[in-house]
Amino acid sequence: MAKSRKRRVHYVPSTHWDREWHNPLFGFRYGLVRLLDRVIAALEDGSLPGPFQTDGQSILLEDYLEIRPDRRARIGKLAHAGRLAIGPWYSMPDEFTVSGEAIIRNLLLGREQAREYGASPAAAGYVPDMFGHNSQLPQIFAGCGIIAGIIWRGINDETQRNFLWRGADGTVLPCHKFARQGYGAYQAHVGRAHEPNRRIENEPEEFARLLVKFLDEEAKATAVDALLLHDACDHQEWHPQRHALLVAAMAKSKDYELVHSSFDDYLRELVSQRSRIKGRLEGELRDPGRAVWGDQPLEAGMQWVIPGVLSSRVRLKQANARCQTLLCQWAEPFTAYTHSVTGQEFAPGFLALAWRKLMQNHAHDSIDGCSVDQVHRDMEHRFDEVRVIADKLTTEATSRLAASITGEIKADELRVTVFNPLPRDFSGVTEVVLGIPQTWPAFNEFFGFEPKPAFRIHDAQGREIPYQRLAQAMNRLRPRIRETKFPEVVNLHQITVAVRLAIPALGYTTLVVRTAKPETPTRHPEVPGLATSERAMANEHLTVQIEANGTLTLTDRATGRSYRDLLTFEDRADIGDGWYHGVAVNDQVYVSTANQADVALVHNGPLLTTFRIRMTMRVPVEFQFDRMIRSERRTELVIDSLISLRPGQHHLEVQTTVDNTADDHRLRVLLPSGTKAKTWLADTPFDVVQRPVALRPDNHEYRELEVETKPQQSWSAVHDARHGLAVIADGSLLETTVRDLPGRPIALTVFRGTRRTVFTDGEPDGQMRGKLVFRYAIQPLAGAPDRTQLSLLGQHLAAGLRNVQLLAADVEIFRSDKTLPVETGLLRIDGPALTSSLRHLGSMMEVRLYNPLERRSVTQLVLTDRNFTPTKAEHVDFEGNHIAPLRFVGRRLKLEFKPKQIITVRLG
Repeated sequence: MAKSRKRRVHYVPSTHWDREWHNPLFGFRYGLVRLLDRVIAALEDGSLPGPFQTDGQSILLEDYLEIRPDRRARIGKLAHAGRLAIGPWYSMPDEFTVSGEAIIRNLLLGREQAREYGASPAAAGYVPDMFGHNSQLPQIFAGCGIIAGIIWRGINDETQRNFLWRGADGTVLPCHKFARQGYGAYQAHVGRAHEPNRRIENEPEEFARLLVKFLDEEAKATAVDALLLHDACDHQEWHPQRHALLVAAMAKSKDYELVHSSFDDYLRELVSQRSRIKGRLEGELRDPGRAVWGDQPLEAGMQWVIPGVLSSRVRLKQANARCQTLLCQWAEPFTAYTHSVTGQEFAPGFLALAWRKLMQNHAHDSIDGCSVDQVHRDMEHRFDEVRVIADKLTTEATSRLAASITGEIKADELRVTVFNPLPRDFSGVTEVVLGIPQTWPAFNEFFGFEPKPAFRIHDAQGREIPYQRLAQAMNRLRPRIRETKFPEVVNLHQITVAVRLAIPALGYTTLVVRTAKPETPTRHPEVPGLATSERAMANEHLTVQIEANGTLTLTDRATGRSYRDLLTFEDRADIGDGWYHGVAVNDQVYVSTANQADVALVHNGPLLTTFRIRMTMRVPVEFQFDRMIRSERRTELVIDSLISLRPGQHHLEVQTTVDNTADDHRLRVLLPSGTKAKTWLADTPFDVVQRPVALRPDNHEYRELEVETKPQQSWSAVHDARHGLAVIADGSLLETTVRDLPGRPIALTVFRGTRRTVFTDGEPDGQMRGKLVFRYAIQPLAGAPDRTQLSLLGQHLAAGLRNVQLLAADVEIFRSDKTLPVETGLLRIDGPALTSSLRHLGSMMEVRLYNPLERRSVTQLVLTDRNFTPTKAEHVDFEGNHIAPLRFVGRRLKLEFKPKQIITVRLG
């Protein structure tokens, strides 16, 4: 009788190193250096055969070498020999609180750094601690050359270790799922890491018994021959004595063969036997932890999906959204544009540095707002660095384009070049803050109560166009910076106007502002405005009625459907932390509908009408944790909303400012849809997902309850056959739901304020005290939404338009030797696909697009600037590897998308 073959046990030593969490960056750095000092020594003397896995993140080595720069060559030697396994990430991000493009860039940088160290980049999609997994991760991994995944959170099945995970586009990713305690299961079950005073290395027989028990359980649950033994947990170091016990115990085993290995080697064996895998996963993975611990917590699953991170420390989310938008919609595309048509070079290190700083903030315990206060204060500085770099690059690029436009600027003229960052034509009303020189004449009305600078605006064709004067701030200044001179002060008046513009896709149009003769009025008709009463307004598509309590009644004129009680605010206790919204038993939930609102008309004209709605909610000042009740003391929570309507617009704009004076609470805005829908839609990275309105019926039996709030990137929508409602934000409000109540209200979380932080007695910064400003839009629907349109509206809310204003003396500072037209655009996207990136790479321009639809679609990429003349195009993977040639027909490139497919195109 043939002897049964031993099963190979792939021993992968590692750590799980949260760069910052319950300690700030340099609080953890000391331990990281000590850990890697010991690991390098053990790898070099052979006591650790290796390879050692750097927690799937290359940033560990970057941080180490910042302190030990003399060890770069030793790191490189070990990496080249395969003794250090590096990547695939730069830093281990969250998958819902950052953009899909940021996830791709993180992987690209991690794999690039692995190559720089001399290693082959990891082929293992290592996501052990992310708080749920988005639906497009299988496609993202595949596009980066990653063959399989290692996952944990968001899945409750403890009977299987191997799964085939089908992503939104149909990409199937073979996966290993960690056991009950996740990436630390071996440390818990065998190393007894949860027993602080026990030294299992002094109990060799018990260690051997626990090891056999653990391996037998893993063998039973593992479909393929190979087993994975991952030796790591949070900030825990490799233990030489336990390793020696492991080697000794495995040498005696009749059933198992120990191999010192890597995730890549284990997963290659798994992939070779994928036909054996019966477990199936589909779409996004966000199941809450189900297993109840009971008397033996090690025998139950310990996965938590931790959903409250979507809304913790909202200022971080706002800063991140601003930085992602600045990089992806302004700095990268416009430096690429300027380079392609003027030849201007922008040092690529600036963008590389900005992305690296941003991705340091994308580590899951950082961006998710669940660390100690010092961590998040450090993040604010990094966000500022990213913002300054991206803003400077954008200003330089757009200024060079504006200064190169044909025609001279006269002494009594101001050239205003308005830029559109989206690859779709813009047509509509926008606000522009004009810097009018103080020397220009003004006019007055009546007895000269308020002088108004007099000017006329002409479009790119030279025609005078009407504008609506909205505001003015007199006697301001700006600097004029020349390369070889001291800064000069330019004195001006800031005049805000609303103007109707048409701007080419990813392009610009030019306005010329000319002074008028002294005391010559430069007005345009202000009637009819869009206000229809002291508390109402309307355009061709919408009517808006402000009720006495500050809520809105919005009527869709096309369908006749009215939506009532919009802009209701709900305030309730939050006794949780950065991880969870904590629901109190003794809660009191306050709503704004019983309040009296103050209503003011701020602007009223044919181009823009804005009302201000100010309400004051008297809410508990804090939660009293000694009595576990909301305080009887009250504070005034002032909520000030500007609602705006423009002609031709199908949505209502809202800007809500909250002066937060309370602690321990959550504020949401409620938007009843009036539908009876059973599902709702939300956009997530590179996808639109459909979710049930109702929670799971057995939710009460779960250890970690499913919560009604779920992630969005910018929008959520609920609809029936003929009606519906959508809320669209600027990428910073990431938590939303459709409540399982009559009327199916959308509930958009504005912020949470919490005092608890990990391993402390509580800290103040998580309370989100002070002024908070939020921008979002409300759009009625006539049935199912146009996914592309809502996503584009989200991008527009985030990016807006920018302008460059040049007087005659400014032109020479930025002028190139090229002459550009007064109005043009680089390229246009025709079709349903959306863009996530456009950037310059070497001699190529790269564009990434994705199809948000559940069906095949065709999108045309149209080259619109005659100075941009690429001669070839190719479809590449995310790392730039060739997939297929593409052919221009004239100046059009036809792209055929499968459902939910992401396509990267390079033009050169």
